[in-house]
Amino acid sequence: MSKMLRSTLLWGIFTRNTNVKIIKCVSASSHERRLAVLPSERVHQGPLRFFSKSVTPPRWTESNDTSSDAADRVNEDDPSDVFGDYSRNFSSRRTFRKTSPELLDMRYRDADEEDAPRLEKFRSKTGRKNTTYWYFLQCKRLIKEDKLAEALALFEADMLKGERLQPEEYNYTVLIGGCGRVGYLKKAFQLYNQMKKRGIEPSDATYTALFNVCAESPWKQSGLDQAMKLKQELLRKNIPLSAITWHALLKAVALAGDLKSCFQILREMLQNRQPISQETFHYLLISCANDKQHGFRLALQVWHQMLRIGIKPDTQNYNILLRVARDCGIGDPGLASVLLLKRTEEVTPKLTSGRKTRRTHVKEDTLCQPLDMDAFEKELFVDTCTQSHGQAKESDFTLLKEKDACRIDETQLLPALNSSLTCHSQLSTQSSRLPNLLDPSTCHSGVVALGPVNSASDRFALIGNLDGFLEKMAKEGLEPNIKTITLLADVMEAGSQSMQSLINVAKESGIKLDVTFFNTMIRRVAKAGDLCGAKAVKALMVDRRLAANTQTFCSIALACRRQKDAMQLFTDMESCGLVPNAHVYSALISQASKRLDYAYLHELLRHMHKLQVPPNDVIIRQLEFASQYPPSYDKLKSRNTYLDKIDGFRGFYREWLEFMPGQETPHPWAKYRSPKSETQQDSVTSQNQVSD
Repeated sequence: MSKMLRSTLLWGIFTRNTNVKIIKCVSASSHERRLAVLPSERVHQGPLRFFSKSVTPPRWTESNDTSSDAADRVNEDDPSDVFGDYSRNFSSRRTFRKTSPELLDMRYRDADEEDAPRLEKFRSKTGRKNTTYWYFLQCKRLIKEDKLAEALALFEADMLKGERLQPEEYNYTVLIGGCGRVGYLKKAFQLYNQMKKRGIEPSDATYTALFNVCAESPWKQSGLDQAMKLKQELLRKNIPLSAITWHALLKAVALAGDLKSCFQILREMLQNRQPISQETFHYLLISCANDKQHGFRLALQVWHQMLRIGIKPDTQNYNILLRVARDCGIGDPGLASVLLLKRTEEVTPKLTSGRKTRRTHVKEDTLCQPLDMDAFEKELFVDTCTQSHGQAKESDFTLLKEKDACRIDETQLLPALNSSLTCHSQLSTQSSRLPNLLDPSTCHSGVVALGPVNSASDRFALIGNLDGFLEKMAKEGLEPNIKTITLLADVMEAGSQSMQSLINVAKESGIKLDVTFFNTMIRRVAKAGDLCGAKAVKALMVDRRLAANTQTFCSIALACRRQKDAMQLFTDMESCGLVPNAHVYSALISQASKRLDYAYLHELLRHMHKLQVPPNDVIIRQLEFASQYPPSYDKLKSRNTYLDKIDGFRGFYREWLEFMPGQETPHPWAKYRSPKSETQQDSVTSQNQVSD
């Protein structure tokens, strides 16, 4: 037993001495290798520890730098001795990188190319550092000059990327307002989202501009949807709106043609105690103008309610009503008779928002009668509300008619004035006996029904004709403007007597007639088929030193029913230095197609090919209609002299389509998305590189 213990002890001593010798050899060799690489370093060697007393050694290679940093990091992090750490710290480099003069040259050349744009600095147009308010004024000036694309480029490229200024609320608001004027819906809401991302709080003017851009959008339904989303966002954030913003929202809904939504907005305005003014009824009348079938009746009902609550119409109200009389019908004459010819004392509405409230402040001196929104809306939409109750509708209107018939001794039917009544004395005599629907008090009991109202002049007769309409304006203390005179020319009977009456009215009011007025008169006369009368109006315009434009000859083209008249029109346009456009050719093609004059059409197509005027979609539809055989035509059974040349025209038309360029409809926002110039692209690129 003792012998085994002695042998074990001797073996441990021998192993210990051997390990010590190996460690001493490894340390000596590493010391010699370190002195060979770094001869200036002084190293003190202890039993199992190394201490560096020199300054930081020169970094000759990348591997030495890495190893020294690792050694310092190990000494700082863990001061304890761990076997094997020192050999790892002072070992040779582990990574090898290929290095050659060619690679170094390529590296330095790439670095120089990257640093070259950094030397270019942004230079403003004024040569000095500008402020956000200066950019606001410049954008406002450009927008007034109809240069929205330049204003957007100035804001985004120069202000944000060039001078790196922090934009303010008014910088965004003025650009959103500029987008609102042209209906640039997408860009306006992009700017609005940028405001929210930057933490800029929009003002009431910002929301007004956003609703305005929804109203002016070329796509009305899309604008309406966006306006409703913005409205819900403001309600969710509990942001109060001013009267101007409410009217901007009402405008967006009205231009979309949603009359019921207009009344919903009107209810909310009353609930928020917003004042109802003439501007409110502007948009209600505009909404009525979008209903081409019943718009005139709806507009007159809105007009009567406006007068009942004591709001006096202004000139713009009268102009909108004239536009409705020109474009919209009256709908069912029986229903219109019941609704428009009722007595004023039969209507007793109240000013509420659908329910009675305590704080209903109504001044008695400003309101003749209060307004009941429920009764007003029910009366206005009586035709749609009673469609599902057709029998009840007929019975109610029958009772109303019987009640009116029993109340009167003499029944008078109010028909539209006959177009043959062109004498001014007869016109004024009949107008004096007829009621003026602009004034509900003149709807006396002697008139119980309306006759057929088909044309614009018939509807204009219901509101007093020229004398009654101007007399009503004079009672309100209003005078017509040039827009009023132009709209009157569009709804009056075409003739020299009507034109002379309007010229006299313009002279009395001190209104200077412009080219648009004479173009309207020429179009009215030309639609009646009077080519000589249209040329006479043009001669009168030239006598007043007004130059004819393309629209003037386009109006005259509506009366050119023969080929020689069209050729004379082209000669007159050439003498005036004008070139026919697609609208002029469309008017001529419509006249030739109505008479199936294929020789006339053939000559017009040759003339278009000669001038290389691209046809639009309207011209293509007209020519497609003209090139088709009538549904009941059979050339084997009968012969039609008007259709003898249709085969030749069809072949020429197909060949003509192959050689004519097509006209592409430009995008409404294309001119506001103009591509940047090369200098702007270079400056923006350099700024992006500097920012990186």
